[in-house]
This record gives sequence, structure tokens and C-alpha cells, in this order.
Amino acid sequence: MILLSVGTQLPFDRLIRAVDTWAYENGQVEVIGQTGHSSYTPRGLKSFPFLDPQKFRSLQEQATLHIAHAGMGSILTAMELGKPILIMPRDHTQGEHRNGHQLATAKRFVDTPGVFVAFNEQQVIHHLRHIENLAAPASTSAKAPDAFLSQLRASIEGVRQADRRADSLQPGTLSTPRRAS
Repeated sequence: MILLSVGTQLPFDRLIRAVDTWAYENGQVEVIGQTGHSSYTPRGLKSFPFLDPQKFRSLQEQATLHIAHAGMGSILTAMELGKPILIMPRDHTQGEHRNGHQLATAKRFVDTPGVFVAFNEQQVIHHLRHIENLAAPASTSAKAPDAFLSQLRASIEGVRQADRRADSLQPGTLSTPRRAS
């Protein structure tokens, strides 16, 4: 099963249409899509505007491929689950987002194992026609490395100590030198 997700904010009909075109032509692979506020009606994939978080997570775990907008949550979850992900950034010049940060995200992940980037609909279909080449990455732990956690704890403790020192300086305990009259 392939999972398509486009997020919950703005329509992303270009991606839905591209995946649906492939699904309709292929007809052999189940494709389930979370399509958000789309005005496009899919013919080849089973679609839901929105899914509750538990159902969505279950579909992510079952999917052999996740196709998504270039949202960090989708990318990181796919990496955590060891699932290949095909991303296409929303284009803010076409009203698909408020700014171009998804293009920057997609460019950042171009060479990341298990993350496949398509910058347009034709590239999405090309990747899907060669789906056997979309290999899963090694899974990434959802837990931060111990060294990072140790540094974070030390930083937090340093802030706490500074706060305790500041709290110990009660108002009125500081005196200002008097001028000689």
C-alpha cells in the first residue's frame, strides 16, 4: 500500500492529480490519500480529506511508500519508520503555500538516502513508474542520541543555576553608595 499525504492547511491538487494519474493507470497497487482541502476528485486512489492521528500513523506504518508534500513531519516520520518517501514541494507562487520554505526543504533532502524528491508532476510519475528503485533508508531513531541529551541537560541545569542566583538577589538587598554631603 502507498500512502499519499498533503497536510491539512492548503490544497495541493498538483501532487494529488499526479499520484492519482499513476494509480489509475497502474491499478495494481492500493493507494490511500489524505487529500486535505482538495477540489480534485481522485479516480484511482482511495481518498480522505482528513484522518485522525492514530489512523494516519497506522497507515504510515503499513505503507511500503509514503508520498508527501515537503513537510518535515512527513519526512522525519518516514525516516523514523524506515520507509522510503517521495516528496514534492508545494509552490508558493502557485498559491500552494505562504512562502518557499518547502522548496528549500526539498533541496536539502535531495541526496538523503530513502528520500526521493520530485520538483514537478512529471517527476512524481517518473519515480512511480520506477517504484522498484525507491529503496527504504535505514530507520532513524525517534530518540535523541545520549551525547546530545547530556549536553541539553547540562545547558538546562546551567540556566536553572543562573535563575537561582538571580532569585537569591531579593529586591532591596542591594545598596547604592551614598554621596558625601
